[in-house]
Amino acid sequence: MPSSFPSTAMASSSSSTSENPRISDHLALATAPISGRVAVTACAAMAFVYVAILYSPTLILRLPPPDSLESFMIRRFACAVVSSAVSVISCLFLLGLGRLDDFPTILGVLGIRRDHLWQAAVFPILLTSLIYAGSFVSKSWKLVSRWKDEGRENSFCSVGIYGRRCKDWVCAYARNVMAWRNYVVAPITEELVFRACMIPLLLCGGFGTYSIVFLSPIFFSLAHLNHFLELYYQQKYSFMKAFLIVGLQLGYTVIFGWYTSFLFIRTGSLISPIVAHIFCNVMGLPVLSSPRTKGTATIAAAAGLVGFLYLLFPATNPDMYNQLRDGCRCWHRYCGWS
Repeated sequence: MPSSFPSTAMASSSSSTSENPRISDHLALATAPISGRVAVTACAAMAFVYVAILYSPTLILRLPPPDSLESFMIRRFACAVVSSAVSVISCLFLLGLGRLDDFPTILGVLGIRRDHLWQAAVFPILLTSLIYAGSFVSKSWKLVSRWKDEGRENSFCSVGIYGRRCKDWVCAYARNVMAWRNYVVAPITEELVFRACMIPLLLCGGFGTYSIVFLSPIFFSLAHLNHFLELYYQQKYSFMKAFLIVGLQLGYTVIFGWYTSFLFIRTGSLISPIVAHIFCNVMGLPVLSSPRTKGTATIAAAAGLVGFLYLLFPATNPDMYNQLRDGCRCWHRYCGWS
């Protein structure tokens, strides 16, 4: 921890332990600090392993190439799970938590908690949805236009048709391996490694809260550089085209990483960045303008962005996600953000 953190935290916890024993549990995890160099090195190693292990089945284990997209992605799912487990074990070892018997408290350091679940899931989604106000207007406009084109002579029949289409869409996505990648495996494993493991290490490494929010996503963006190699060497894209695609992706992942790191530190819960990650993967890039909406999508996007910035701190107020509020400075520093 930073030098000012353990002393103030432990001093304030002594008077409040009887009221809320979880305070002493969390603050007991304020073990001896690690150096900033060790923290950064560990984070870089986790990012490297998360990507490198994806290629281990063919390059190291010498397994035959997969015969289908499904088998290829299942291999990658297994690799992501293994790399996530390695990162969690390494993080707990570096923080000195390997021999603690209170397993829920250890998980709490990683933001894995059972309390305030619905707040951690609902409020971040509502906040994130404001960024997609233009997208909602554009999609709604398309649905209304399609409904008009198909006619309204039999509204009940139309509702039934749309209901069956929705059911078929859900069933198709449940069987789609890429849907599992985008909406389950990638959000959970990436947030576990790049937020739950790296941020506690950087906190113990003495880095400031704002420094962590703005600098830690660099590891997240660098972990996507392998996409350039896949586009350039495997899919035979030109160097410039692959560079522009990956460059845009890196810029987006940095901005997204700022937001999810902010959510994790503000709420102290891993659920918040995971649900935000899933929601953004479902929606894609925000729609800023659409010719069909005659400027309505642009106005909605601007209003949504203003609302997002205005509600960013109130909607992530630590009081809504935690009960450790009696003067202590808590593990993820959320008490210091109010």
